[in-house]
Amino acid sequence: MKVIATEKAPAAIGPYSQGYVHNGIFYSSGQIPINPATGAVEAEDITGQAEQVCRNLGAVLEAAGTSFDKVIKTTCFLSDMDNFAAFNEVYAKYFTSKPSRSCVAVKTLPKNLLCEVELIAAVEE
Repeated sequence: MKVIATEKAPAAIGPYSQGYVHNGIFYSSGQIPINPATGAVEAEDITGQAEQVCRNLGAVLEAAGTSFDKVIKTTCFLSDMDNFAAFNEVYAKYFTSKPSRSCVAVKTLPKNLLCEVELIAAVEE
């Protein structure tokens, strides 16, 4: 297994890694809307937070040697399903290949954020 780590996405804030590649598949940890350059959550609305999450996912995908068009499955966590439509608008710009997806509302996300996304993607080895 290969550990994936990049400074272009937020560092893990607990006992986990940004992701792993195993047998040609990349498994990411959930990405939250922290700007890795500042270490802060800068956006307060779902659109801004979803944009940052997708930029962070792009960085870990790149570090793993893959890209958005190779994503097989995503799991999306929203703190409020009232944000579903706005979240989808941002999500659709990045996940144009329309991977399989689950999207659930959760009671609370780390740092009281509005969204978090994890993914699984194919990697060309």
